[in-house]
Amino acid sequence: MEKTDYLIIGASAAGISAALAIRNNDLKGSITVLTDEPFQPYFRPLIPYIITGQKDEQAIGMLGSGPYKDFELEILTNKRVKNLEPLQKIAYIEEGHSVSYHKVLFATGSRPFIPHEIQGTEAKGVYALRTLGDAKSIANRLIETKEAVMIGGGLVNLKASFALLERGIRVTLVVYSPEVLSQLMEPEDAYLIRKAIETSGLTILSGQNVRSIVSDKRGVRGVVLDSGKEIPCQMAFIGKGVRPNVEFLSDSGIKIDKGIVVDECTQCNIPDAYAAGDVAVTFEPISGQRIVTALWTNAVEMGRCAGFNMAGLRTKYTGTFGIMNATQIANTPFVSMGTVHTKGTDYEVHKEYYKDGYCKLVFSNHGRHLIGVVLIGDISIAGLCRYLIRNKMDVSAIKRHIINRTLSYGHLMQ
Repeated sequence: MEKTDYLIIGASAAGISAALAIRNNDLKGSITVLTDEPFQPYFRPLIPYIITGQKDEQAIGMLGSGPYKDFELEILTNKRVKNLEPLQKIAYIEEGHSVSYHKVLFATGSRPFIPHEIQGTEAKGVYALRTLGDAKSIANRLIETKEAVMIGGGLVNLKASFALLERGIRVTLVVYSPEVLSQLMEPEDAYLIRKAIETSGLTILSGQNVRSIVSDKRGVRGVVLDSGKEIPCQMAFIGKGVRPNVEFLSDSGIKIDKGIVVDECTQCNIPDAYAAGDVAVTFEPISGQRIVTALWTNAVEMGRCAGFNMAGLRTKYTGTFGIMNATQIANTPFVSMGTVHTKGTDYEVHKEYYKDGYCKLVFSNHGRHLIGVVLIGDISIAGLCRYLIRNKMDVSAIKRHIINRTLSYGHLMQ
């Protein structure tokens, strides 16, 4: 049986950030990181570049890059934990090995949700872009691919779509919602995003669903919509959300409720056990509601907090800031943060279309607090808006500057 002071199960953003935080506060304790992947830790948001061919496996590696330089830890690949005894502090690995520990972090992340109602999802050429292994497999199949169908209109599928477009693949996006990015903005907010997407050459079929995936011995040959229409393709991507990887804890006594429930210091209901990243159920600082996040930046922050606590430096996690995304689609930057779905509410909402841009501001029903923002095109005030929302500031005195998009740091000092 291997022994370690700190056991981290999962080697992505939360796990490696926690390891770094531990090492910065404990120079002697042994740190062991287990990953079920065959690869060393890598920057997951960069895997679309594996598909385009702009980067290779080495170029997206985490260790030796930025803050992840020159700190000692042991990383064991191809190690899947099958169950855990938290009171005895032992983790059992599928190959028959076990690891005893003093403190443990669960950073096992999430896996793609594959809807059971879609038939044929086991065919060769069906992907959910989640891992480096997925990206490498996709890149290898490009040689026999002319068309691809993306099932779901979230960020992961959109990023995969543009990676394929760069390789000359014809891409069709099938979205059941009225519009793309339905989790990040309402349909009417997404007009400029859709316009940019369609200009780039991506075909969007909204309000439709895929019933089945058709295949032969070579793999995917097409998808069939609920309408009966068949779209030919040699790749199909499923982007229908994720599910946390918690099955190995089913008999452990660790509290599970759509993920691993943690307190404000990222600790589980059992001493010396912590959770961070996609697998953790934390809280939203504005509403106080429990929430699971799948954002890399939140995972890094949460992992650091967990690492500090594991090393004995009591630290409170400031909370997962609701739905918060800042990215670029088809050369169009956008930010979505806080409360952005307002249909059926009495929130005060201001919307403005301007040349090559869109701004939606959501204020509380009494109008004194900014609670949500959608910015498309010009996102220059995003950081200031985030500060106002997160700190629940009374914005009455500077509200006109927010609405006119003339907000500056000076206004926050008044």
